[in-house]
Amino acid sequence: MSKLIEMGKRAKESSYILMNATTTEKDNALNKMAEKLATYSEKILKENKKDLQIAMDKGTSKAMLDRLSLDESRIEGMADGLRQLVGLADPVGEVTSMWRRPNGLQIGKQRVPLGVIGIIYESRPNVTCDAAGLCLKAGNAVILRGGSEAINSNMAIASALAEGIKEAGLPEYCIQLVEDTSREVATEMMKLNDYIDVLIPRGGAGLIQAVVKNATVPIIETGTGNCHVYVDSNTDLEMAKNIVINAKTTRPSVCNSEEKLIVHESVAEEFLPIIIKALREKNVEVRGDEKVMKIVDDIKKATEEDWGKEYLDYIISIKIVFNIDEAIAHINKYGTGHSEAIITKDYDNSQRFLQRVDAAAVYVNASTRFTDGCEFGFGAEIGISTQKLHARGPMGLNELTTNKYIIYGSGQIR
Repeated sequence: MSKLIEMGKRAKESSYILMNATTTEKDNALNKMAEKLATYSEKILKENKKDLQIAMDKGTSKAMLDRLSLDESRIEGMADGLRQLVGLADPVGEVTSMWRRPNGLQIGKQRVPLGVIGIIYESRPNVTCDAAGLCLKAGNAVILRGGSEAINSNMAIASALAEGIKEAGLPEYCIQLVEDTSREVATEMMKLNDYIDVLIPRGGAGLIQAVVKNATVPIIETGTGNCHVYVDSNTDLEMAKNIVINAKTTRPSVCNSEEKLIVHESVAEEFLPIIIKALREKNVEVRGDEKVMKIVDDIKKATEEDWGKEYLDYIISIKIVFNIDEAIAHINKYGTGHSEAIITKDYDNSQRFLQRVDAAAVYVNASTRFTDGCEFGFGAEIGISTQKLHARGPMGLNELTTNKYIIYGSGQIR
């Protein structure tokens, strides 16, 4: 019997206990988990330094190092995320609707946990904490498989969380980390149908496509973020500048950061010199189409590959369009269905953009960086779903449950 199958069995057994745990029991466990992060913060940071050193030796980009890096404030942020979950309503057991049939049967829909959730992810060690907390609050056991680049950090975090759960009186195997980061074990996990109810990949395009291609376990696909900001003809250019800089430069390594800027031709000559200067001051490499290259010197030409690429780095490509319809068509062709934004004073254009852009989150006059579970009021998130079945957008507690029909009768037969 493989080690992964053993983990699956333990997770399945734990899930039956966890699905019946009270809200008080789960909240107590979350508080204990947060306490253990503080207790073991020094150890977690020590292990994170090992991961960072290995990554730097490999020549990892600055943006990707930021994804991997932990400090005291980030660990405290992880703990705060767990505490925030305590304050959120428990979805498990909620009866979302109830109706009576002519034969007297009362039929209801009730939220119940998914069971055992498998999560395969890369780089960001905070995902270990976020995923564990969300799954526990929603009554699910979880098997976590992070990437090799963060294995030391993930092991330290998972160990602390499991200790907190155990102290709270819930099964420590509610949370398990796969310590073997080989592709073979990841592929085995993708086919663990007997024990894993749902698999969620969270990472770059390569990881997600590998899971989609190889998994036999049902998946919820979290997508890459080739996100656009469109600056319309009738707009506040100062607002546009602030939003573009925020969306691109605050954390370029995350999926809700801006990768492409689209500008209406009527404001391009005024706006492009301003925004490109501001981007370069933030050390962003700027690429553009031929129209952009005619307005601003020293611009690298954007290729066909650029338009569809998620950089996750200090790089942006800029396109000039004739009208809003061309902008929408470009976004729908090259976007990944994640987050798109329009900056405009024109109400009709704002509504046209909202209705016609096909994405999980569509913004008017705001940064794409708000596509985040905490910012949406969900607490931590398990990921941003770009698919259209079951869950779409930031996945909070409700998205980690499914429905059970409950039927009350009085002796009815058919």
